[in-house]
Amino acid sequence: MKHLSYLNKYFWKYRWRLLLGIIFIFISNYFAVLAPQVTGYIIDKVQAFLTSSTPKGLLRQDDWLVVATVNWIEKMSMSPTGIVAMLAGMLLLFAVLRGFFMFLMRQTIIVMSRHIEFDQKNEVFQHYLQLDANFYKTHETGDLMNRMSEDVSRVRMYTGPAIMYLINLIALISLSVFYMVKKNAELSLYVLAPMPILAITIYFVNNIIHKKSEEVQAKLSDLTTNAQQSYSGIRVIKSFVQEKAMLRFFQTNSEQYRTSATALYKVEAIYFPIMGLIIGISTLLVILVGGLKYMEGQINFGDMAAFIMYLTMLAFPVSAIGWVASTIQRAAASQQRLNEFLLTKTNIPSPVDGVKNKLEGDVEFENVSFVYPHTGIVALKDFNLHIKKGEKVAIIGRTGSGKSTIAQLLLRFYDPSKGTVRIDGKELRHLELQHYRSQVSYIPQEVFLFSDTIANNIAFGTGNNTEEEIKTAAMSASVHRDIQSFPQGYQTMVGERGVTLSGGQKQRISIARALVKDPGLIIMDDCLNAVDARTEKEILTHLATYLQHKTAIVITHRIFSLLQFDRIIVMDNGRIAEQGTHEQLLQQQGLYADLYSRQQLEETPS
Repeated sequence: MKHLSYLNKYFWKYRWRLLLGIIFIFISNYFAVLAPQVTGYIIDKVQAFLTSSTPKGLLRQDDWLVVATVNWIEKMSMSPTGIVAMLAGMLLLFAVLRGFFMFLMRQTIIVMSRHIEFDQKNEVFQHYLQLDANFYKTHETGDLMNRMSEDVSRVRMYTGPAIMYLINLIALISLSVFYMVKKNAELSLYVLAPMPILAITIYFVNNIIHKKSEEVQAKLSDLTTNAQQSYSGIRVIKSFVQEKAMLRFFQTNSEQYRTSATALYKVEAIYFPIMGLIIGISTLLVILVGGLKYMEGQINFGDMAAFIMYLTMLAFPVSAIGWVASTIQRAAASQQRLNEFLLTKTNIPSPVDGVKNKLEGDVEFENVSFVYPHTGIVALKDFNLHIKKGEKVAIIGRTGSGKSTIAQLLLRFYDPSKGTVRIDGKELRHLELQHYRSQVSYIPQEVFLFSDTIANNIAFGTGNNTEEEIKTAAMSASVHRDIQSFPQGYQTMVGERGVTLSGGQKQRISIARALVKDPGLIIMDDCLNAVDARTEKEILTHLATYLQHKTAIVITHRIFSLLQFDRIIVMDNGRIAEQGTHEQLLQQQGLYADLYSRQQLEETPS
């Protein structure tokens, strides 16, 4: 239950809706508890008419509204049939008023829960966006999606229906017990005697439900993750003919979820038989004890009928205690899972008073070492590099040499394990992160396109580019002709992750997205590995013009002779092995010359 205290801020935010809902609940139940009193009076009145007698103590313990209304009807000197008809109309009026306030009750509390659900989903998603890259490397996508959808939905069942039914139960029991005690305290005691059994049962069963709810949610996350990975990797699954294997794996996870869910539902199923038993025992006590008191003349027959009506009225709310308790326990388990993420802090915080200068493009690494968390892989060792404003630098090396880590550190997806990264002479840690990243364009090795139009994918970095600017960027990335060949041109929907496009087209659209941003610093991380030689030549020719006055860092495993770099950095095992111009490095006959020779052999037709 302590985990649900996180929701108190939402209840405070919508406190007036909640307060109105509580008021409407009590008003609705007030009219509900009047019905047994009127019914009891009708029974006593009919009995008196049939036996030509006057029951004693009529109306003296009833509500003032019932007493006043009945006295008013009595003064009208109507026939017994007319009085019964008027009282029936009175019952109908109470039912209508109760229904009206029940409608208002749902319009306040249930609508409040929808507002809380909306706010919580936004809060969770916003928090996800603020967490660092390492967080997403250690958590599965399916699990994150399940927490934001299934867990938030379960919490909504607590903030809406569970809260509403719980308050309704409290209101109805309070009013019913009040009027039952007012009529006959001793009979009320017999009626309510079995209730402690209910409380004890709920206490023990709830603990079991809470544990099993956590297990069910964990199994559901595994199932969601399995499905999400299968959808994302469907091409790999089909190419390796692993449909049956993946189906077996999914069925195993599904069976585990079913087993856990069935165990939970079996425990929950205990509630309703117990509720029925308790209500049945209470009804028998009313008939037994009430019958004896009626024969002794201590109560009227109408009072007995009123007690039975109160019990019947309490049957559903009391039986709903199990559902409410189960819902609260499920919500607590779900909120606990949400809190694990909401209380997780990013390891890459943006300083409160971070610097917001215009990016000039001067980059410096000073004695930087970096070890990837969780894996322990040493990517950089005492790395030193200074790139001046407007310089074009290529960083070349074999796989695992540490070149992509440089891009990760420049974007501040990670902070160095040791050393300092400076931008325009200021430590990167001290820059306002969002402002800094908005002035940097990054073209990743792994392209990601959103399920949107090509135009919107290109303009993603800014969102306010003109059509002409989008086309210019597409031309610079040598993708304009391809886009024009599509029936809908720039308004073509690319599908999830750009599934309708070829690898080269996706890569070039990703390049266009970076170019349209007009950044002060551009980082290209091996972003031409999916294009052919002719397209590569076109792109490099355009880039030579585009990068003329910008700081550019091109990370690659290939050597681009068409692009004139001020310096070429050759990485090996996390350190700079060589650096210089293309000609200087060839003359050194070192690692760069070896890479160049191998590339020439690969490109030479056999």
